Amino acid sequence: MSNYRLLDVGGTFIKCADGRAVPVDSAGSRESVAASLREALGDVSGLDGVGIAIPGPFDYRQGIFLMRHKFAAVYGEDFRTLAGLPDGLEIRYGHDVTCILEGAIRRMGLRGNTALVTLGTGLGFAHARDGVVQYNEKGSPARSVYSLPYRDGIIEDYVSARGIQRTYRSKGGDADASVLTIARRAYGGETAALETFAETGAHLGNVLPPVLEETLVDTLLFAGQIARSFSLLEGPLRAALAPLERLRTIGPAPGGAVFDGLAALF
Repeated sequence: MSNYRLLDVGGTFIKCADGRAVPVDSAGSRESVAASLREALGDVSGLDGVGIAIPGPFDYRQGIFLMRHKFAAVYGEDFRTLAGLPDGLEIRYGHDVTCILEGAIRRMGLRGNTALVTLGTGLGFAHARDGVVQYNEKGSPARSVYSLPYRDGIIEDYVSARGIQRTYRSKGGDADASVLTIARRAYGGETAALETFAETGAHLGNVLPPVLEETLVDTLLFAGQIARSFSLLEGPLRAALAPLERLRTIGPAPGGAVFDGLAALF
């Protein structure tokens, strides 16, 4: 039986298929990033391969870091060398959003047109046609939404961690409150926090319909840290998407789907 080690590399933690979450500082030095990767990988002797889910920009064919907004200290570096992996060990790389979508499709047995929205530090999007995830020539999702023009900027300015914090501040909330804190306050009934998440759902509902119509989506899934609080923004979002006759299913992606997607790379 094949033996793989699967990692989901984020900006704050490296999540491992075995349940570990290894801290990583994506704004840190080369040495600290390398140390976190090596800790997460552990002893690789006897492995058949390693699967890495990681956000872009990244060269998914050559395994090269190309991010400027995080992991800047290792820009242009080879993942294998940085992580201390031997030359003979097979490594497969996948975009974190497409890996979640690939895994969700397999876990849920989806065969139609599915889209995935990830809500976290940024706003991610990927879609599948007839059960097949669509990629661009660089191995990233074929379509993105984060940079769609919206109000005085782009939609990610409003639907992301920074967007939620900005909205909360505009309603008199604490300037240093984290999204987790705001969500907890919303579930506790605080008006400003509840209104913040409701507005976030409305913002997303303002931009998604044309994209979902263009990609003929019938199933819409959500993932990411903020998506854990999906119920707080669900109402306004569902109301905005209600006119889409083709869209039949809206809900969260299965937990751990990213690792199913990584396993599928092999």
